[in-house]
Amino acid sequence: MFVLFLIHQEQSLRKKVNKMNKTHVEQKKGAAAAPLLVQMGIYTTILFVSNLISGLFPKSFPVPAPVIGMILLYVLLSAHLLKLEWVDSLGAFLISIIGFLFVPSGISLTASLDVMRTAGLQLILVIICSTIILLVVTAYTTRTFIWLRKAHLEKHKFVHQPLAIKHRIHVKGEE
Repeated sequence: MFVLFLIHQEQSLRKKVNKMNKTHVEQKKGAAAAPLLVQMGIYTTILFVSNLISGLFPKSFPVPAPVIGMILLYVLLSAHLLKLEWVDSLGAFLISIIGFLFVPSGISLTASLDVMRTAGLQLILVIICSTIILLVVTAYTTRTFIWLRKAHLEKHKFVHQPLAIKHRIHVKGEE
């Protein structure tokens, strides 16, 4: 029954994602999406490189390969070495089934029920505390970046104003 529910949720999410992708593609008519195998190849290459980089970190400070992969993907997209259209549709599909991708890890928790019985309360407290800390740090980081952006825009206000404001173009009837 639960599997049927997951399948139904996946199908409805897939329809929503396809609808969003169609409107996204319509907005960017000039951009061509890469074929699915090319997108898989891009993601696989990034994950392979991030696996290699992850092995370079010391054992005392392990960094997961998917985290390095996300950072690499962000850097490649920000540097315009990789176009968003090349990875967009596969990424949207993977996001649409993300709940389904967590099922194996949830099932693997059943193998650790003895740990959950002995240290369950401690684990729950750690999860709650770390979530609160994460939310607070994220809020203050976002607040700081917004403040920095406003300060930067205020400093360079004249540069970022539209042309009509820069040169005070006189419009007929305006004093």
